[in-house]
Amino acid sequence: MHSETDPHLAPVPVAGGALTVATWGDEGPLVVALHGITSSHRAFGLIGPALGTDHRLVAPDLRGRGGSRDLPGPYGMAAHARDVADVVAAYGGGPVVLVGHSMGGFAALATARRYPDLVSHLVLVDGGAPLPLPPGVAGTDTAQAIAATVGVAFARLSMTFPDRQAYRDLWRAHPSFARWSDEIDRYVEYDLVGTEPELRPACRLAAAVADAQDLYALAGVTPAAPGVPAVFLRAPRGMLDEPDAPLNPPGHATHWLPGVDEREVPGVNHYTITLGPDGAAAVVAAVREVC
Repeated sequence: MHSETDPHLAPVPVAGGALTVATWGDEGPLVVALHGITSSHRAFGLIGPALGTDHRLVAPDLRGRGGSRDLPGPYGMAAHARDVADVVAAYGGGPVVLVGHSMGGFAALATARRYPDLVSHLVLVDGGAPLPLPPGVAGTDTAQAIAATVGVAFARLSMTFPDRQAYRDLWRAHPSFARWSDEIDRYVEYDLVGTEPELRPACRLAAAVADAQDLYALAGVTPAAPGVPAVFLRAPRGMLDEPDAPLNPPGHATHWLPGVDEREVPGVNHYTITLGPDGAAAVVAAVREVC
């Protein structure tokens, strides 16, 4: 068994090519972790070593991100669910515990609903419940909704950077990363492709825009049970570490996902619920409860 900070990376065949998949741990129950909309497997850089001591944590770079950025569309939660099913099959089959952070929660739910035999439990980490449209946004205007909710994360996808330090400086100025750490530094370092002086984020803008269409409580979207036992870990602080603007307000997940076990993780924001020690410990504990 191993629990090093840096996981083993390997390709897994899927439609159109191969996903890059990170693995912590050599044996034990299989857990599959899905990251957020502009993120990568490095979102689980604290969680992987902790679980890897007695579990096998597998975290793909989802289609259009990280090492999987060159996989073609279509994107969307149905496509991610098909990819996740291929990952589960490649690592021995299910049922598995699926962990999903942010958009990864939506992909985890889509997988559980489409492939119920592959999933035993869900650990949804501040993601998976349809997002409310911001005030003043029309009921079908997802472009405005994106700008109002995750616009800061999206903005960097159209930018280039002269060197790695410039990209690091962008993230260090982000309010959610006021407490910088080596793991956040690794997360940021992984999220660059190209060569100086035209480095760019690994996430493709087209993939993020397409996937965002599936995240909002648009007309016709109604509450639906997860389909398998599910925990929802809620961050009380927001995308920019705001104390009064969580992405998922209290009771939001319970409303949209009837039967989910909603829990608040004190003191964390939408990013540090995986990339901070307290948030990572809560995710690890939730997985260990069921696996």
